[in-house]
Amino acid sequence: MRSMPLEDLQPVADLLHSPIQKIRVLKSSRKMLASSPAVLRASGLCLRSPKSWAWLSGPAKVRPGGPGSWAPARKAATVTLEPAGRCSWDEPVRILVRGLAPGQRVTLRASLRDEKGALFRAHARYRADARGELDLTRAPALGGSFAGLEPMGLLWALEPERPLLRLVKRDVQTPFAVELEVLDGHAPEAGRLLGRTVHERRFLPPGVRREPVRAGRVRAALFLPPGPGPFPGIIDLFGVGGGLLEYRASLLAGHGFATLALAYYDFEDLPKEFDSINMDYFEEALCYMLQHSKVRGPGIGLLGISLGADICLSMASLLKNVSATVSINGSGFSGNKSIYYKETCIPPLGHDLRRIKIDFSGLLDIVDIRNDIVGGYENLSMIPIEKAQGPILFIVGQDDHNWRSELYAQIASERLQAHGKEKPQIISYPGTGHYIEPPYFPWCPASLHKLLKQPVIWGGEPRAHSKAQVDAWKQILTFFHTHLGGTWKGASPKL
Repeated sequence: MRSMPLEDLQPVADLLHSPIQKIRVLKSSRKMLASSPAVLRASGLCLRSPKSWAWLSGPAKVRPGGPGSWAPARKAATVTLEPAGRCSWDEPVRILVRGLAPGQRVTLRASLRDEKGALFRAHARYRADARGELDLTRAPALGGSFAGLEPMGLLWALEPERPLLRLVKRDVQTPFAVELEVLDGHAPEAGRLLGRTVHERRFLPPGVRREPVRAGRVRAALFLPPGPGPFPGIIDLFGVGGGLLEYRASLLAGHGFATLALAYYDFEDLPKEFDSINMDYFEEALCYMLQHSKVRGPGIGLLGISLGADICLSMASLLKNVSATVSINGSGFSGNKSIYYKETCIPPLGHDLRRIKIDFSGLLDIVDIRNDIVGGYENLSMIPIEKAQGPILFIVGQDDHNWRSELYAQIASERLQAHGKEKPQIISYPGTGHYIEPPYFPWCPASLHKLLKQPVIWGGEPRAHSKAQVDAWKQILTFFHTHLGGTWKGASPKL
């Protein structure tokens, strides 16, 4: 299930077919859109030709007797990875190819299928060194899905075969199997298959235990690190896509945190529709964590993205025993649903569908759909973050097209300082869009919005977004270890 971050917008299919004055159709000239083939391919308006994609479906078919004819075909190279064997998704690997001719031109391609069978793939062209070897930590890609020195490019550059798909891990108890192949020559004229291997990237690190949670109204999955514990605890929330996404929580458990992946609608017997934000449910989840024998108090950390980030900010502001909060591209406002807790009600900021823009490739741009923030940080729809007991880390994509996350983080900082609080830590990443995921997840430029039922752009640029994800993950781990404690092993080693 894909997490969609804009809450309670009515479907706009009818609106898009209504008279033109109801929506201002603006043909964006943003450089990101104009220069991104991935976005154009996502819209279906700019597809690779059958010839240029043919090599991706398998070894090239060579005409007998032609200039590129070999008989018989044989594997002449070995593909190895360091460390060998399975590794966690958020860990880098070193990809090496041996057994090539000195200076030989080859094409490396990667592919994986998600649990629904959707194919994601990437390729890059390389030249072997004088010893006939290829080390992706030292050899720059000469073109393809990316160029330059990108040791993990074959993962973060993966693109869906069908447009408008986002790579999501649904079953963390099984790994993703990434097929790596080496072909002679450079695409689209790549020749015979020289070597291949399958690399498994897991989401359940060694020793991590998964416990389904059905406690009172709480529906979740708890991931416990190896060892006797107790461990510092984190509650992890995604956006309005609904359901239960566990992959971030399971990876966090591999870094020493007891992490609760929390569902809040459209999962098992939870409400099918997201009608309101009532803190009573989230308080119950917080109490569950505090009372668990494997979770160390006295406070819990919160991690959320998009609407999940705003729920985390609300929990930190209205509930007790929250020690640290990370907001990934949150807004700090009650968007289109009121937030309730006891006698407190934060009214929604609201939105205006007439502010939807359509870029030249036919994708919706919803970045300015929300109503203006009248009164700045004193707006009644803003979450009272000055009441938070612990520190807040804002992770921001400067090119977020779900809403203007950077502006919202600045307003949050102004509010905190106006109430005598310290200036919060804001880490802002240029060229970075909305879905800031754990390291090496492919950049998602556009996908189908669950509530709008239309494709929308999320912003960002592939290389910058990928680097932001690696750094943001390290910043999040450091922040939680600093404020929650635990055994800090450090971030994944650099390649």
